[in-house]
Amino acid sequence: MDDEAELHAALDLAVRDAAGAWRFIAMFAERYATPLVAQDGYGDEELRAAAAALGFGFPEALLVAYRMIGRRRDLTRRQDVLLSPDRVYVDYTGGVLVFRVENQNVVQWGIPLSAIAEPDPPVLLRLESGWRPYLDRVSLACVEMVLSEWMLADEPADNRELDDEAVATLERRFRRLPMPDYVLWADPDGKPMRWFSGLGAILREDAGHWLWVRADNAGAVAAVRQALPGDWLMVED
Repeated sequence: MDDEAELHAALDLAVRDAAGAWRFIAMFAERYATPLVAQDGYGDEELRAAAAALGFGFPEALLVAYRMIGRRRDLTRRQDVLLSPDRVYVDYTGGVLVFRVENQNVVQWGIPLSAIAEPDPPVLLRLESGWRPYLDRVSLACVEMVLSEWMLADEPADNRELDDEAVATLERRFRRLPMPDYVLWADPDGKPMRWFSGLGAILREDAGHWLWVRADNAGAVAAVRQALPGDWLMVED
């Protein structure tokens, strides 16, 4: 199985259940970053202390995420921030446990306390208008986090603005990854976020406005630029 087929197959399983999500994250780290090791996560003693300070336990899915990748900066906090267990907090409404924040704290990701006892509860996104649904499982939100933090972490990479013609070319030339639609916080009532792959690269389309691409070699990024001609920002004059 080639890398693109493996990526699609693993992500298809990740959207089905938590077990698939954790397998995807381990596979993705090994293939696209560096393999996970025990030191990448928090220990049970730290997690118990954080839960004791809160006064209630973390959902099982959040515990698994902290144990697996909680200390992996490249997968959890290069752009936005997965809070360390001791910094997780209940929001001002008293109804949501906040575990991730945008890099300027403009928006937050959280778990409704009404579902805190569920093993893999839904995730909400807080905008100026209040909390709204984001993704239906913590484990799936962790998959999204890993993909996005990796995408925005390093080169070889590039990005550009999109128009309708470029979106149509993207849909025609690249394969949609099986990540469900979800909201772009900067345009919550607009088109959804979508992921694609092809030509050895992974691409993230931000609600029809912006496109990000990253690969493990500059040649793949150059191939994407050629397939989607336009004003790429990282092209040197």
